[in-house]
Amino acid sequence: QVQLVESGGGLVQAGGSLRLSCEASGRAFNTYTVAWFRQAPGKEREFVAAIMMSGANTYYAASVKGRFTISRDDAKNTVYLQMNSLKPEDTAVYYCAAALISGSLYSANSYNYWGQGTQVTVSS
Repeated sequence: QVQLVESGGGLVQAGGSLRLSCEASGRAFNTYTVAWFRQAPGKEREFVAAIMMSGANTYYAASVKGRFTISRDDAKNTVYLQMNSLKPEDTAVYYCAAALISGSLYSANSYNYWGQGTQVTVSS
């Protein structure tokens, strides 16, 4: 069992930066794939970024590649999402998710554990 708690959201102007944190409780967190998804009002939840166990591999949505960086500190049971050059279209609730992946890491259906979400609002 894994519990996830996100933090770090807020209001920022376009071009600014935020760092989201996802702190996990539970055993063997370092063996889990962890991802960030986001959901804007009236839209479906979409994949943002994922990081495999030990941080060996990372994956990004095309819309955030080059601007966002996902990383993990397994000693702290925490995954981060550094978001730079933010745009108004990045406005959404951001969710952290974790799983021992057996399906596509880009699909929300592959993740067993979810945080409550943190709001990110980017003003123009």
